[in-house]
Amino acid sequence: MFDRIFSNYQIGETWESRRRTITEADLVMFSAFSGDWYPLHTDREWAQKGPFGQRIAHGMLILSVATGLMVFKPGIVLAFYGIDRLRFIKPTYIQDTIGVHMEVTDKEEKLSGGVVTCAMKVTKQTGESVVQATIKILVAKDLTV
Repeated sequence: MFDRIFSNYQIGETWESRRRTITEADLVMFSAFSGDWYPLHTDREWAQKGPFGQRIAHGMLILSVATGLMVFKPGIVLAFYGIDRLRFIKPTYIQDTIGVHMEVTDKEEKLSGGVVTCAMKVTKQTGESVVQATIKILVAKDLTV
C-alpha cells in the first residue's frame, strides 16, 4: 500500500493484504518479547473459564501482524505518523487467519512529505472485523528524498 509518492494516492482507493494464520508460537513469542504473560493469552485452563472460552491473541500482537502484512517501500515511507481510534472489536483465536483492508480517507501535505490517512480494518476468515483503526503514514513527495 505504501509504495508510491504522495501525489499518486487517491482518496477512496482501497487495498487488500495477503493473509496470515495466527499460531500458538505467535502468542508465546509475543508474550516473551513484550513481557505480557496475561493468562487470557497464555494459560489454557484459566482462559477456558473466561468470557471467550479459550485463549485469544493479544490485541497488540494482531496490530503488529497487521503492520507486517502492509507494504512499506524504503525511500517512500518516511515515518509511521500515527494511529487514531484503535479498537479491538472481536477476539482473534489461535488458528484464525487475518488480513488487512485499507481505504485512503485523507491526504495532507507536510514540509517533509505528505501524510496519507487510511481506514484500516483487520478481518479474519469468517469475514468479521477484529481490529479497526485510522492510520497515518508520512510518505515522500518525490523520489529524491
